[in-house]
Amino acid sequence: MSKFSERLVFIRKKQNILQKDAVKALGISLRAYQYYETAEREPTMSILIKIAEYYNVSIDYLVGRTDNPTVNH
Repeated sequence: MSKFSERLVFIRKKQNILQKDAVKALGISLRAYQYYETAEREPTMSILIKIAEYYNVSIDYLVGRTDNPTVNH
């Protein structure tokens, strides 16, 4: 499992969000989201940005470049 997929699962569960609710907000298919969580595929840059914005975490946090989830504006 990649750092991205681990963080994606962690942050979704921490925020008590169901996959079906995340995909509705992100405008992607359930299967695509499941692929991201199981590290079978990686999102495009535009989807990665949407995921970070949806969960209110930094992209660097999602991809494992930092352990600080805070978004720097």
